[in-house]
Amino acid sequence: MHTHSGTTLGVTLNVIASMLFALMFAYTPLLSALAGDEIYGWRILLTFPCLTLFMLLRGYGSQIAVLFRRLLVERYFLATRLVSSFLIGVQLWLFMWAPGNEQGLSVSLGYFMMPISMVIVGRLAFKDRLSRFQLLASLLALLGVLNQLIVSQSLAWPTMVVALGYPLYFWLRRVTDTNSIGGLWFDMLLSLPLCLYFILHGGHVLGELANGLHILWLVAGLGLLSSLALAFQALSAPLLNLSLFGLLVYVEPVLLMLVALALGEAISPGEWPTYQAIWLAVAVLVLEGINSLRTTRRSAQPL
Repeated sequence: MHTHSGTTLGVTLNVIASMLFALMFAYTPLLSALAGDEIYGWRILLTFPCLTLFMLLRGYGSQIAVLFRRLLVERYFLATRLVSSFLIGVQLWLFMWAPGNEQGLSVSLGYFMMPISMVIVGRLAFKDRLSRFQLLASLLALLGVLNQLIVSQSLAWPTMVVALGYPLYFWLRRVTDTNSIGGLWFDMLLSLPLCLYFILHGGHVLGELANGLHILWLVAGLGLLSSLALAFQALSAPLLNLSLFGLLVYVEPVLLMLVALALGEAISPGEWPTYQAIWLAVAVLVLEGINSLRTTRRSAQPL
């Protein structure tokens, strides 16, 4: 049972995590000397040890042990982990690449669409029932997508990668029973060789060390932001019920959109109906979440 003080703390931690992710989005252009591949490589390389330490201190080490045991006894487990690692790796790379390549708004739109596409995937893959709110939100999102197709003849590929890639990733985690922080740790572990290749192949940070430690401090700051964001998000989850945790998902894309606008990107007049339709869809899901919270609270009150 979640106490009022615990819920307040959970909301605070989750919002701080979203702010840190948005700050990392804004921080990326400071590393303009590095390619997106190298930035992604450094982020994972610096975050992984911090995530490992966090898991051990919080008592999640058993999750890691279970995953390694499954690796030995399940024939296709490694293959599914490699696919999972690739799917999340693409998302983490895109998050680092987009702000410096004028694709921040496209990525933020993908994050707005992602919860709606996850609802649709849940319906198609797991036969989850759609509520009236979810059905309305899906129809509004469809109108937004149709407008974007009419205006630009296509959806930006970063938008599609986020909106479709994350639901596929979480679907795979659900069907393979790896939907835990341990599963994320294992995905990051498998991505380390590729991250090292990006770092060594790019070579900008290692090459700049001869000229001073400025670039090294910037990269270290990226690792700190990434680690703190993941830690705050992980700490918030046990303090929040599922409905409230779901509502807080919408904080991050709002902040990402504001960061993209602050970095000089702009929404064209023809694209405004797309954003308005997506925002209305999000508002519908938020209303459903608030209604669910109220119902839960009423049922929890003593008679």
